[in-house]
Amino acid sequence: MRNTRVDAYEDTPRDVVAVGNEYAPHQRLPAHRHCRGQLLYAATGVLTVTTPQGSWVVPPERAIWIPPGVDHEVRMGGRVSTRSAYVRAASAAAAGLPEHCRVIAVSPLLRELLIAAVDLPAHYDLDGRDGRIMALILDEIRTLPMLPLNTPLARTPRLARLCRALLEAPTLALPVDAAAAKAGMSRRHFTRRFRAETGMSFAAWRQQACLQVALARLGAGEPITRVALDLGYASPSAFGAVFRRVLGVPPSRYFAA
Repeated sequence: MRNTRVDAYEDTPRDVVAVGNEYAPHQRLPAHRHCRGQLLYAATGVLTVTTPQGSWVVPPERAIWIPPGVDHEVRMGGRVSTRSAYVRAASAAAAGLPEHCRVIAVSPLLRELLIAAVDLPAHYDLDGRDGRIMALILDEIRTLPMLPLNTPLARTPRLARLCRALLEAPTLALPVDAAAAKAGMSRRHFTRRFRAETGMSFAAWRQQACLQVALARLGAGEPITRVALDLGYASPSAFGAVFRRVLGVPPSRYFAA
């Protein structure tokens, strides 16, 4: 498999095309968009996808669905290997695929389908095995569970700036009053606007932002203790409890799984 640009395939007369790419540690793909929807699967490594609506972290063996026409930036947490399925807008709508970005669990079946799909010719046989592989990819995307790995961005410019700054350097040590002051708002106005625009309290959003960065750092091989303390957790066990509550398993088992 070699790195492939999807641009050449945008007009390919097939509902689904698949490509694979390898990225260097910390490589960044500037904001761009595709005419097709994209299922971006992190075969290895951790990547972060940011759109005007929010930020999503994609750990190894998970994927993100990016609808057609959505501007998105991709950042690699370390060396990353991806497999992507690009779906025509009409086909995505007909298949009932999400209208917003979603991180999804990847079943063993979908993983094997994506591995096989990237080696198929662009003009694969629609009525043969190749066509059935691509059709089954659509079925799998639609049925897989969503994962809680999104940190939404506020719409008000000063709140959006605060969100982006915190996503770059999140910490539990920033209290609500200090965040409100940074945004130039009273505490009451800040908490109301923040919840209205993100759907979350500031405390919950701050924790989600920390978890997102923690996943990227842990995926790059950093020790749990260092990550937990850097983000402002009182102890690694406190961090582990939050991690388990959100993702179902402790951090030591998450990447092993």
